Amino acid sequence: MKKRLNFLAVTLFSVAMFAQGPPPGRGHGGFGPGPGQFGMMSMGPASRTPVTGTPYSAVETTQFVQTLAGGNQISRQDQTKVYRDKDGRVRTERTFTPQGSTTAQTSVAIFDPVGGNFYSLNPSSNTAMKRPLPTQNASRGALPRAERGPRNNSRQVVTESLGTQPINGLAATGTRYTETIPAGGIGNAQPIQVVREVWVSNDLKVPVLIKSSDPRFGTSIMQLTNVVQSDPDASLFVVPSTYTVDSRADNGSGRGFGGPRPMRQRPPQN
Repeated sequence: MKKRLNFLAVTLFSVAMFAQGPPPGRGHGGFGPGPGQFGMMSMGPASRTPVTGTPYSAVETTQFVQTLAGGNQISRQDQTKVYRDKDGRVRTERTFTPQGSTTAQTSVAIFDPVGGNFYSLNPSSNTAMKRPLPTQNASRGALPRAERGPRNNSRQVVTESLGTQPINGLAATGTRYTETIPAGGIGNAQPIQVVREVWVSNDLKVPVLIKSSDPRFGTSIMQLTNVVQSDPDASLFVVPSTYTVDSRADNGSGRGFGGPRPMRQRPPQN
């Protein structure tokens, strides 16, 4: 039962990321991504406007470091494999260890703008969740969170262009966002400065390097490496025939990502 709930939590997180695009980080004041959220950002505009004609595969690695009072440090690294085909389909494979567990699990997500569906796969049980993609909300804009920069929220934000330079073998354009939270803004006695540097590949239209520094939560560095600019195997973007697919959102509920919320039912007791 616990394993099932862990997978459900990852699935719901993936659904939210695909539906809404890269989100602001938890606890970051809407400024930057929190731990575990760079995976979806690697898709770039795929979560809203598919990028076609520039296929690639790569490995996204994110290092998180937080220094506690007394000098103690918390450090961890996440890694996600990312694939995008020429038609804008995106597949991510994330290996993680749930909190309170020592057993690693793998979650797979497929964003298919051609078929109009999102799939979340559980390789350990050969099951998949299928949900229709939402229609694009023009008022939110087509750019991903990484390229639009931080939300102002009445705080002081300075944007600085860093020009273009090679990052991990790709020409990328950089932007630095510096947000200053004034004293008293969140109960802080002194101003807090949060800095986020984003380098976006000019060709792939995805972030290849993101550096975030926040005195409240530590530092994080995301890098896109091992980039291969060729069409990945087509089978990566299809749910295997051996999987059982849950597509209840397609069977008259009308919800998908944005329809009316169905009545909540008590889950079966195992």
